[in-house]
Amino acid sequence: MGSCLAKRKRKSNSGPDTANSTAQDLYRPVVVSLYNYPSLEGTAEGGITLGERLDILSDEGDWWKVSSTATGRQCYIPSSYTAKVFHGWLFDGITREKTEQLLLQPHNQPGSFMVRTSPTHIGNYSLSVRRDANSSGRSVKHYRIHRLPNGWFYISPGTTFPSLSQLVEHYSEASEALCCPLREPCFIRGYNNVPVIRGTPPPPVRKPPLNWNEVDR
Repeated sequence: MGSCLAKRKRKSNSGPDTANSTAQDLYRPVVVSLYNYPSLEGTAEGGITLGERLDILSDEGDWWKVSSTATGRQCYIPSSYTAKVFHGWLFDGITREKTEQLLLQPHNQPGSFMVRTSPTHIGNYSLSVRRDANSSGRSVKHYRIHRLPNGWFYISPGTTFPSLSQLVEHYSEASEALCCPLREPCFIRGYNNVPVIRGTPPPPVRKPPLNWNEVDR
């Protein structure tokens, strides 16, 4: 159980360094921006955009100094404009509205998903999945994750899991009670193994053509 999701993640890694980095990130929180800041109106450059991974340079007080891992831009933002992400798919500190905004970003496809903590009920979780564009109803479907007294989780009462990870692994292979199988976690720019933009790339160095008349025979 769970082999499909694991295979997709291994396939997306481009080398040993990427694999090690991704493995480490799965077990430590990633910080993601929940807003465009400053507002993009009138500020074409220099800000942070919704869905970017952030490196925290200073987290004293309610304003954090951050750097975007996607662009390298630095700025101060309110700490409430961020959320922590664990395991690549468990979002802590995000509302339903922001969940839908993130899942409807262009890089996400039908089956993109996240599990999120309840901002009002500690210990409660929901699963949010981006639906096919041709599906009727809302583009993002939300499912309440229930918890039994013994700590096990379920969406459909007939299928229970001892952990959220096993729930995600199961529904990545079979949709059953969901609108579609879970595919990739919600895209985070600067985290999901995409090229990092840090200024203009250096021009390629071209060697001059070989002049065979100058070669010693």
